[in-house]
Amino acid sequence: MTPPNHRGAPPVPWNLLPESAGTDARGSLTIGGCSVAALAATYGTPLFIYDEAQLRARCREAVEAFGDEVAYATKAFLCTAMARLAAEEGMVLDVSTLGELHVALLAGVDPSRLVLHGNNKSTAELSRALEVGVHRIICDSTDELDRLEVLAAAGGVRPKIWIRVTPGVEAHTHAYVQTGQEDSKFGFSVASGAAAAAVERIAAKGLLELCGVHAHIGSQVFDVASFGKAAEVLGRFFAPLGLGELCVGGGLGVAYVAGEEAPSFGAWAATVRGALAAVGIGPEVRISAEPGRAIVASAAITVYEVGTIKDLPGLRTYLSVDGGMSDNPRPVLYGSGYEAMAVAMPKAERVRAVRIVGKHCESGDVIVPEAFLPAEVGVGDLIATPVTGAYGYSMASNYNKVPRPAVVFVADGRERLVVRRETLEDLVRLDLG
Repeated sequence: MTPPNHRGAPPVPWNLLPESAGTDARGSLTIGGCSVAALAATYGTPLFIYDEAQLRARCREAVEAFGDEVAYATKAFLCTAMARLAAEEGMVLDVSTLGELHVALLAGVDPSRLVLHGNNKSTAELSRALEVGVHRIICDSTDELDRLEVLAAAGGVRPKIWIRVTPGVEAHTHAYVQTGQEDSKFGFSVASGAAAAAVERIAAKGLLELCGVHAHIGSQVFDVASFGKAAEVLGRFFAPLGLGELCVGGGLGVAYVAGEEAPSFGAWAATVRGALAAVGIGPEVRISAEPGRAIVASAAITVYEVGTIKDLPGLRTYLSVDGGMSDNPRPVLYGSGYEAMAVAMPKAERVRAVRIVGKHCESGDVIVPEAFLPAEVGVGDLIATPVTGAYGYSMASNYNKVPRPAVVFVADGRERLVVRRETLEDLVRLDLG
């Protein structure tokens, strides 16, 4: 419980905002040279605003660190504009469903610059991937190998694949986003021998062309040593196979709140390469990665309008906004932390302790449980939560039949609506009555 007389907090650290963040003549927040308040007036709230220049810069940094086979993990945030942007900046795109594949193709991404993931790929998904000619299919289970071999034999093709392995490394992150430990729904275990057995099976049947190995240890990883440890295990398994491609997955952490610091793409790549070199993996092997959150998270903010402020003397103050768990489920799912700021005074001291909650019919619909805002913030004002570019819109829902927000890209004083706000008609478009 936050005491009502808590001393407050300084302004939100500016490094948590998109790189183009600034203020106008009135001191109000701008992104990409555009007034956030004006964008909210035009497109409504909640509203996702992305700094397009920052998105492009992060893509270029990833390519510089890992090369032109580095993939953008589209699950973090995907629309046709984002798919096109990542491809334009030299990234491969990682898709994991028929829907993500469809969006990437609709955006005009060359299928040879797509890789297909997923722990339970359907026959339809595998068939479509073969039909359009995706670059690689990352196989995750023996059942998937069964399905893919049937398709390969029937179609007279020899798909190029990687196998996903679990290196047995538990990343220092939330249990729900750990994926490299033994007890995981993903991949073939190295320790149990399942990965080696999969390699032997593929070679024996000859229906699939094994090109490489993939591993992913989890998300929101701040300690690059975890990546190094996984790379050592992966490298020892990989070295005797004589393959030319090795992907270390994604998961690079991002700072969400004051005091957090995230490693760079360069530090991540250097750690991985050093660990792989130590176990005999040389420059002849093409090493790639799959960042998602680290590309998009800090490039965006979400803007809300304050609707209700409820003071409970001796307990806390609830500040309700016009969004919530439908546009940002991460606090509910993982207990993820965020900062909050007043759009009209982003550099003001935050002296008022509040709990920022959404409009949904759940007590757990909390966006920032222990937030601080300027004392002047009232009903009808705009507040913003930074670092919402990943797993906000992509995990958004229509809970309580709330239309999903619009998404705007901004750069050089120009705005571009890339996803329109859903309408009430959209909510019943599939309803047959």
